Amino acid sequence: MESLKELYKIGHGPSSSHTMGPKKAAELFRERCSDVSAYRVTLYGSLAATGKGHLTDMAILDSLTPHAPTEIVWRPDEVPAFHPNGMLFEGIRGGEVIDSWKIYSIGGGALANETTRQEAPRSIYPKTTIAEIKEWCYREGKTYWEYVNDCEGPEIWDYLDTVWTTMCDTIQRGLNNDGVLPGGLKVARKASTYLVKSKSYTASMSSRAKIYAYALATSEENASGGIVVTAPTCGSSGVVPAVLHHLATSRDFLRIRILRALATAGLFGNVAKTHSSISGAEVGCQGEVGVACAMAAAAACQLFGGTPSQIEYAAEMGLEHHLGLTCDPVCGLVQVPCIERNAVAAARALDANIYATLSDGSHLVSYDKVVEVMNETGHNLPSLYRETAEGGLAKRYEQR
Repeated sequence: MESLKELYKIGHGPSSSHTMGPKKAAELFRERCSDVSAYRVTLYGSLAATGKGHLTDMAILDSLTPHAPTEIVWRPDEVPAFHPNGMLFEGIRGGEVIDSWKIYSIGGGALANETTRQEAPRSIYPKTTIAEIKEWCYREGKTYWEYVNDCEGPEIWDYLDTVWTTMCDTIQRGLNNDGVLPGGLKVARKASTYLVKSKSYTASMSSRAKIYAYALATSEENASGGIVVTAPTCGSSGVVPAVLHHLATSRDFLRIRILRALATAGLFGNVAKTHSSISGAEVGCQGEVGVACAMAAAAACQLFGGTPSQIEYAAEMGLEHHLGLTCDPVCGLVQVPCIERNAVAAARALDANIYATLSDGSHLVSYDKVVEVMNETGHNLPSLYRETAEGGLAKRYEQR
């Protein structure tokens, strides 16, 4: 299992798989094949179906066109067997293709192909299931974040500190930005309005409104191409920051405790990424917002003193109650239903934490089993419900 640095990535939205991944691929191909007169990039499957709404072409063109003219070819009906997010990069000189590279954006900004994993991150976690890690916690008298520390080393805390600073900065930008989001749907930013309205409610309603505001702030920044942290993806980047920012500001948790909660959240996200997928094109939105909800629920439960079993229970509920969630973005934009889905999932993460904390932590279905079910469910979903904008809400939308 890889480092949390491969899960929490800082970059521009609106999509880790459709924007960050293709941009990284374009940069790698440019380094590999620079002596050309032109580039041609063919996008397949989900990348082609929703690429324009996700700014895939812009991410690629920004990296390649300063060096040579670049043509984008769209092939939405050709879905590669390895992964729906396929790309073929070709370098052209004298009218001939002198180099080609087929690569896939597999979620969270990561790249892979049939034979090799790009960046080749070192596997640093010997235990890759929550069952194994939880058993270790009880045997050693430690908790999840201490397992992260033991495996990653002390340098992980500087990285998580940067991640947390970025998350908070994104929320502040989102809360102070107004106007309509780009893309043509005419979706207005709502974060600042929700925060203002939160001040006029009683405690319980005010708390819920603030959670919504913080999640909206990040998700709206992501939709506009702003800088966010994948948690575990750009499309689900609003959930974990909203929960942790709300608890940090309302309960005065020390910064180190927030960083430890981030480590625990990352561990649960990493397990889902390792044994299933966090790509909406592969398993639907359950792999994005569902996993984000599980991560946030685990983080919150740890902050409130949950046992390893209670923390696992909270995460299990966060993911379990998103099983089957489709990815059907209207017009291929990471806006409807994505933005409000982040807000609702943030609130659900706190509910899962409360439910688990009230229990003794025992439950029948483990987090690992839910991850297995998510993987099965996702691969059984028809492709029109996996980030192609060809079914569900995307199909029902009528342009006004």
